[in-house]
Amino acid sequence: MNCKNQECLDKALPLPPPLPSHKRGLLTSGLKRRDNCFCAHNAVNTSLDRLFDEAYRADISILTEDGGVIYAHASILGMASPVFKAMLTKLKGRSQRKLRSILIPGVPSEAVRVFIRFLYSSCYEEEKMREFALPLLVLSHAYAVGQLKCLCECWLETKLMNTENVVDIFQLALLCDAPRLSIMCHRFIVSNIKAVIATDGWHDMKMSHPILERELIESLGDEDAIRKDRKRKQQERKIYMQLYEAMEALVHICRDGCRTIGPRDKVPRDDQGPCEFPACKGLEALVRHFAGCKMRGPGGCIHCKRMWQILELHSRLCPNSDDCKVPLCRNFRQRRRKQNKKEDVRWRILVKKIVRSKSITGAPFFSLDST
Repeated sequence: MNCKNQECLDKALPLPPPLPSHKRGLLTSGLKRRDNCFCAHNAVNTSLDRLFDEAYRADISILTEDGGVIYAHASILGMASPVFKAMLTKLKGRSQRKLRSILIPGVPSEAVRVFIRFLYSSCYEEEKMREFALPLLVLSHAYAVGQLKCLCECWLETKLMNTENVVDIFQLALLCDAPRLSIMCHRFIVSNIKAVIATDGWHDMKMSHPILERELIESLGDEDAIRKDRKRKQQERKIYMQLYEAMEALVHICRDGCRTIGPRDKVPRDDQGPCEFPACKGLEALVRHFAGCKMRGPGGCIHCKRMWQILELHSRLCPNSDDCKVPLCRNFRQRRRKQNKKEDVRWRILVKKIVRSKSITGAPFFSLDST
């Protein structure tokens, strides 16, 4: 057909009418977007659920400890779980006339049914997950179904964990190699230790696993020591920040002059705003005390010792002591040559901690040069 005739024919054909609103909802509600395409997620799962419920041409039976029987398809189980695949490979040599069977002991038959249904359609009901999350975690770990295991861990961590079941969840997390879940359980137990100790789960653990109970009790002391060490480090960092801010203010006063406490050798401009260094006021009082103290030598009072320390620290951070306007900067640099090695190492460690504390805060590093 001629292209022009085809174009005329296309223009002549009317556009199809739009779908009814309820039909459009049915078409889009069951679709799931994935990698720029749509998959008929609900439709496929419905077919797989029917295949499981009707057991059409099922070739294997799952036996439970309480006498339940669940019929399934070996090909689907083998594709969903490598453990099932290995078990079915061993059963392959048996006669095809006799239905092959696999026993799953230790869990309720309804939990096994929910587990097998998930292998078919990757779907679950919230009510069933709330009821059987613990046995499903065990089954998903035993049969290497990673997707279901992640779901169980998420549900137990965010929705189902409480003081009554946290001990049971913690023990299963250790047995099922779920490190994140075990850590979250441990944190929950430590935070609610008095309520958890009073539960039946703790009593049962104490009787069946006394070593685990003792380790949990010992971890309380470790957590307390960690909190104390964290608090001590925060206090140290606060002191280091105060020392650094004092050195910033010292350079600011001696180099630029401060409008708050008065410039060193400059007349402040009328448009000059207030001082941005919060340590200026405190440093002013320290400088005035240092200037008038009769014991201002290195072995003087505690305030003079702090001033000597600030001057010493500045000299160790100053990149150009020859032109620096901070008093005694050059003298302290020359004095370091006479210090013993032990004292010099102590000062170096202190300077390193101060600089590291400043960098941890994320604040801009103040230049201590004299330019």
